[in-house]
Amino acid sequence: MTTAAPPADPRHHTALDALADLVVDGDVVVLSGAGLSTDSGIPDYRGATGSLRRHTPMTYQTFTRDPRGRHRYWARSFVGWRQIREARPNDGHRAVGQLQTAGLVGGVITQNVDGLHQAGGATDVVELHGGLDRTVCLGCGDVASRAALDERLQAANPHFGARTDEINPDGDAELPDEVLDGFVMVGCLACGDGPLKPDVVFFGETVPRDRVDHCFGLVEAAGSLLVLGSSLTVMSGYRFVLRAAKLGIPVGIVNVGPTRGDAKADVRVDAPLGTVLPALAARLTA
Repeated sequence: MTTAAPPADPRHHTALDALADLVVDGDVVVLSGAGLSTDSGIPDYRGATGSLRRHTPMTYQTFTRDPRGRHRYWARSFVGWRQIREARPNDGHRAVGQLQTAGLVGGVITQNVDGLHQAGGATDVVELHGGLDRTVCLGCGDVASRAALDERLQAANPHFGARTDEINPDGDAELPDEVLDGFVMVGCLACGDGPLKPDVVFFGETVPRDRVDHCFGLVEAAGSLLVLGSSLTVMSGYRFVLRAAKLGIPVGIVNVGPTRGDAKADVRVDAPLGTVLPALAARLTA
């Protein structure tokens, strides 16, 4: 396994060389995590400044069973949505799009819910954990635009001026409890009831089986699997690394800090994605 930063002697095979060798033959499937979006101002969960170090994220069980917890989530998300909505793709996202346009990357599986892969030029992205730009009604199943919901929430909460400096990767902001009572939630436009839920997979929720099977199919047909910005701590993403390794499909991992999949990696680069990916794209698409 090739690891870490390039050695000082340029005659040696560097980590970027090894990564280029992995990607140059094409049929690459990308598996991305929150570390790819940190340069866009969206924090990760488990990195050095990850939000899991400071707060417990919303769980599916709390959201569906606790009306107060659900109200708290939507009040905080109403504030946090602004930062998610205004985030822009960074050089890493654009590099993935360039590699895909060049025919080197085939499929993109992302654990992120921010839509930045698509904004950065990638197509046919599988959003493993859903997307914050949509809502789903748990009562009738209607799927709607988050932007439309935001307009309705602004109309219902013209004086809800809470501010926060801390946004979590799922768009949930940290707000003091005393401001939550002033927030008014709205219902589903389709059925008049609800409750509404962001169309994302919360902690404790199961990824839809057909989506998982589709991702397995992409991995099994890949020439290589390239993991970008994921610690692979949860099985949701790690299972694809296990499947690739079992089938003898080469695995490359680019992430700052250790990952659960390091022992399965053929190429391991511990460096910022905003540096590595543009360099990789420039080398292979020139």
